[in-house]
Amino acid sequence: MDIKHNAGQRRFEIEVDGYKAHVAYSIHDNGLDIRHTIVPSEIGGRGIASALVKAAYDFALENALKPIATCSYAVIWLQRHPEYQGEISKDYCEGNSCAL
Repeated sequence: MDIKHNAGQRRFEIEVDGYKAHVAYSIHDNGLDIRHTIVPSEIGGRGIASALVKAAYDFALENALKPIATCSYAVIWLQRHPEYQGEISKDYCEGNSCAL
């Protein structure tokens, strides 16, 4: 997958079959916080969200930032990948929500 880092908009982005998907993040408290993950249903189920989250958290670790999750998808991803030693944001609202 050809994931691009759009630092100006604080996003990791990809285009698949003409559809754009992304994760948006903020940097605070020495951490990279994924605030929301957007993958259109037309390209869902292909591992795109997981690849975007991984790219963002790999960038975080490469830059000495702690992986943080506000987005519900990113929370689940961190729970499945304890090797990233991430944490859940104080802004996280349980359920299927993101900080849009």
